[in-house]
Amino acid sequence: MAGAGPGLALGGLLDYKTAKFALTRNRRVGLLHRLLQLGVLGYLLGWVLLVRKGYQDTDRAPRAAVVTKLKGAAAVAGTSRRLWDAADYARPPQGEDVIFLVTNFIATAQQAQGTCPESAAVLDAVCTEDADCPMGNPVARGNGIKTGKCVMFNTTHSTCEIYGWCPVENSTLPRKPLLAEAENFTLFIKNTVHFTKFNFSKCNTLQTNDPTYFKTCLYDSFFSPSCPVFRVRDMVEAAGETFGDLALLGGSIGVRIEWDCDLDQPAARCQPQYSFSLQDRSYNFRTASYYWDSQRQLHRNLLKLYGIRFDISVHGQAGKFSIVPAAVSIGTGIAFFGAATVLCDLVLLYLDAKAEFYWKEKFEEAKPPKCKTEAAA
Repeated sequence: MAGAGPGLALGGLLDYKTAKFALTRNRRVGLLHRLLQLGVLGYLLGWVLLVRKGYQDTDRAPRAAVVTKLKGAAAVAGTSRRLWDAADYARPPQGEDVIFLVTNFIATAQQAQGTCPESAAVLDAVCTEDADCPMGNPVARGNGIKTGKCVMFNTTHSTCEIYGWCPVENSTLPRKPLLAEAENFTLFIKNTVHFTKFNFSKCNTLQTNDPTYFKTCLYDSFFSPSCPVFRVRDMVEAAGETFGDLALLGGSIGVRIEWDCDLDQPAARCQPQYSFSLQDRSYNFRTASYYWDSQRQLHRNLLKLYGIRFDISVHGQAGKFSIVPAAVSIGTGIAFFGAATVLCDLVLLYLDAKAEFYWKEKFEEAKPPKCKTEAAA
């Protein structure tokens, strides 16, 4: 018997187990099995194949190109009436994925480098004597460098004298946006995407031979979804703002172009979806134009520009039938069907009231019949 241990262990190692099917008339487990199968089938057909299109190979990193162009004109009243067109209010004049539209501004004309009182609105420049204005120190958040003198800014305030561009920058903001007509300007957005995995390209502009189409059309998600010309007011309102409020101090609007292309269908059905979101409620910067006077002194006209910045981003994915993801999805579904059977077996063998009976019926050891000589012995 001492040598029987290794033999039994080796025999158990070489045993072969084969499946035995036992029909059990247990309605609760049978109902559970059918419900699990229906759930797996619904998941496979509804979610994997219809919603997620698990039979398709996908490209989620398209290469995108964007070209933008602003159009419109506005007249600004003042000491002299001036017309603003795209060369004045669009920065840069021919944009790409970022373009800035001027809607308001503060002008400071005929500045020249010299000495003058700093603005009383600058806290670091307020003074009562020369000792408050140490020479050579720049004015914090100001317009120049202190000369060491405290001078009268107006009848009520004294400020440090500075060396800088004089007179100092005007800080009086108009109560209404000076380019209020900009709400009717149009922004042309031309976008092309290329899905390199499938060698497929698509442009958001309508392919037409009508030379007047892009000069007359205006984007509408229902009536004119292929027109890439957007009215500024419509874009601002789609972002949840009113043009008058945003144009006064400027702001930033995000334009998201989303491509979701099923390449198993005609290419004409691959169309972009546009969405607009407010990113910031304040945006401005300064710019200047320089010139020489008759005395060969350098002058400049300073503009503090407020406006709406459009940030355009392109996202998307494309899918096309491929045998590999289709086989993986179907194989996963078949595996889930097998898992449903295993789960029902566990319920039947461990949780059911008659688990011991089912256990005996399911597992049976098949032994070969003994030889006649062994039986006679």
